[in-house]
Amino acid sequence: MNSDSDLQIAGDILEVPHLLQPPREHPATVAEFAGLARSVAADRSQWEHLVRYDATSRWYHRLRTGPGYELWLLSWVPGQGSGLHDHGRSFGVLTVLDGTLTEHTARGTRALTAGAQRVFAPGYVHEVVNDALHPAVSLHIYYPGLTDMPMHTAPRCEPRPAPGPVTA
Repeated sequence: MNSDSDLQIAGDILEVPHLLQPPREHPATVAEFAGLARSVAADRSQWEHLVRYDATSRWYHRLRTGPGYELWLLSWVPGQGSGLHDHGRSFGVLTVLDGTLTEHTARGTRALTAGAQRVFAPGYVHEVVNDALHPAVSLHIYYPGLTDMPMHTAPRCEPRPAPGPVTA
């Protein structure tokens, strides 16, 4: 009788060539970019000493670049926000390092606490705000590097039209 639990490995699994791919120097997939963000978040020595807080505008610092991508460190004092925007042709990973940020989209509002990640596609429209009473710090990865950040004027809670029926 065969079932999924009957799987057996014969021979030396380390000899299977597709399992022996050398590690990449730079991320190339969404999962690898999210993993990079988690590893930077976990190692406070990479970013904590760089953080500054500016009451007049959001503070940001380009932490690292690689082939086609950028990592940005941002701080948010209470009340600061990004405004409603998208990231042009770039996809991104937003990771909250400290504090709490609130993300507003046409589909609703989500609180993002330390450790939370959001992966978004090009053209994804959102607004990020520090609605809390304490500062927050976040890490943003953009691929390709951010060259355009169109601002939107539509109300942040305006509902999107429901998708229509799928037709052939």
